[in-house]
Amino acid sequence: MKQKRQDLTLQIIVMILVVFGLITLGSTSAYNGQVRFGDSGYYFKKQLFAALLGLAAMFLISRMDYHLFARFAGAGYLLSLILSAAVLLVGDSYNGSKRWLSLGPLSFQPSEFAKPAVILFLAYTVGCRQKKQRGMLSLMMTIFMVLPIVGLVGTNNLSTAIIILGIAVVLAFVSNPRYLPFIWIGLTGIGFVGVFLGMEQYRLERLAIWRDPESYEKGFQTIQGLYAIGSGGLFGRGLGESIQKLGFVPEAQNDMIFSVICEELGLTGAILLLIVFLLMLWRFMVIAVHAPDLFGTLICAGIMGHIAIQVILNVAVVTNTIPNTGITLPFISYGGTSVLFLLAEMGLALSVSRWQK
Repeated sequence: MKQKRQDLTLQIIVMILVVFGLITLGSTSAYNGQVRFGDSGYYFKKQLFAALLGLAAMFLISRMDYHLFARFAGAGYLLSLILSAAVLLVGDSYNGSKRWLSLGPLSFQPSEFAKPAVILFLAYTVGCRQKKQRGMLSLMMTIFMVLPIVGLVGTNNLSTAIIILGIAVVLAFVSNPRYLPFIWIGLTGIGFVGVFLGMEQYRLERLAIWRDPESYEKGFQTIQGLYAIGSGGLFGRGLGESIQKLGFVPEAQNDMIFSVICEELGLTGAILLLIVFLLMLWRFMVIAVHAPDLFGTLICAGIMGHIAIQVILNVAVVTNTIPNTGITLPFISYGGTSVLFLLAEMGLALSVSRWQK
């Protein structure tokens, strides 16, 4: 094993996504920023600040030995549980969802911190019992360890809870050579989601809206998003020329930003963006394969699972393939906490890439 330079390809891909995300957000959020705050650059400036902090965190973490984070894996997971519980007690609500904690003038989403915390915690615990990670009991333990955070986060943020549970399944799959148990895990997961959906009336309402958005007032966002995708055609209207972002698609800068990308850059631009995400997943896979130990492999596998699940769910929601879950597009959608912790995860992957067998 020897130390080498960080993965240059992954660094370039990350910078492409960050820059593209800022440009797209500046175009998409200008109208809402002007109407709500009298400043067309309101969302852009906040996202730029978070992105700069995230890039600084990525650079710092990438220069560190990733094994150092194993010492804080348990404490990080415990902190994520405490913060998620605090949201239920003293959290701030926005658009009817209680997901934020305020610290003076700053606010953040603890659910975003929970994602890298779960990745590090599972990578460490699974790595510690590497030789015992064979039986069904050990496999189920990996899933059960994240159920407390899934339950806390899922109370107000079902989409993030699904992502965290998906990360746990990916890490269990990577660390276990058997395939058959995952059929039972999949069936159990479907049953769990079904029960969770039935616990709240608004979740059942989302299913009904998904099946027939034109019959419900709350289906307006979905319909307008589909209009944006359809009107973009092959090459789009041009950057900044979207019409649907002018109040037709509510919160266009958030989880529906992919529809505006389709309208402005067309099918070609949307496919190119998805190709960039695929290249990122490929680099995670390469780094994971060449990692010197299971801990490094599982870190990259967890990050790969996080990005893949979130991109797939966001695109599926925007195209009305699945019910609306309010999930953002990584690096592109507005959200300072999201981009900050995403870039911190990229720093972890780059740290692992500095070592090879």
